[in-house]
Amino acid sequence: MDFLSYLISGISLGSIYAIIALGYTMVYGIARMLNFAHGDVIMVGGYMSFMATTRFGWHPLLSVIFAMIICTVLGIVIEQLAYKPLRAAPSLAVLITAIGVSYLLQNAALLLWSANPKSFSSVVPFDSLRLFNGKLIISGTTIVSIFVCVIIIMTLNTIVNKTKIGKAMRAVSEDKDAAQLMGVSVNRTISITFAIGSALAAVAGVLLCSAYPILMPTTGAMPGIKAFTAAVFGGIGSIPGAFLGGILLGIIEILGKAYISTQLSDAIVFAVLIIILIVKPTGLLGKKVLVKV
Repeated sequence: MDFLSYLISGISLGSIYAIIALGYTMVYGIARMLNFAHGDVIMVGGYMSFMATTRFGWHPLLSVIFAMIICTVLGIVIEQLAYKPLRAAPSLAVLITAIGVSYLLQNAALLLWSANPKSFSSVVPFDSLRLFNGKLIISGTTIVSIFVCVIIIMTLNTIVNKTKIGKAMRAVSEDKDAAQLMGVSVNRTISITFAIGSALAAVAGVLLCSAYPILMPTTGAMPGIKAFTAAVFGGIGSIPGAFLGGILLGIIEILGKAYISTQLSDAIVFAVLIIILIVKPTGLLGKKVLVKV
């Protein structure tokens, strides 16, 4: 029964990682850039939801919507001001800029809300589910995290495969210049991708803080790195890969804490990533890209 409890907790944590990883994988798959400020957008989403419920007295669902709107706008602003001017720049310049934006968001949060941790109240109104005569307890946050992750994956797959903007995303991902010649607005498509990724980051931030109710300016740093690891693990650029990588990463982390060591759990996660990349460099569901020369 303990193993089943750990497994469900791992799937719940992995669902949050998967939602965050989707932002990384979409931006990389379409814009071919790594947005390392994505983890800090998670933190902003948490603070927006916290403010909406504690200062404004809003309903938890409204606070999530508010956080999504703010993070969507923030994602578009970051893309327009920091990344758009660097479209033709070397990847190293973009990477350094992303790190700079990350520290900017962290320090802005430090000035606005101080370094003191905030106690975050869960936005999930459901009681825990008790099974097997109370031997297995599944929290409402766990149930909602898994459910929301599945819905997001299904919705994103539908958008990418069935809609006009999804076709534009796939075209830009394949070849920006050819897509532009065919009438696709590359800038608009990339901006929409950042907007979707940032909205997902807000959802992940609220779920993360509901599961682990401590909010501070560095809240999104480690989950962001782990979600990036999940995206690479599953095959960066692949939506199913982000989902699979996130779930597996969450399970590995929780089982590592339970059966090996809480101090070594992070090391175990990254060690598994190294092993996977040695065996399959493109990740579990990644595809090898052939470059013409």
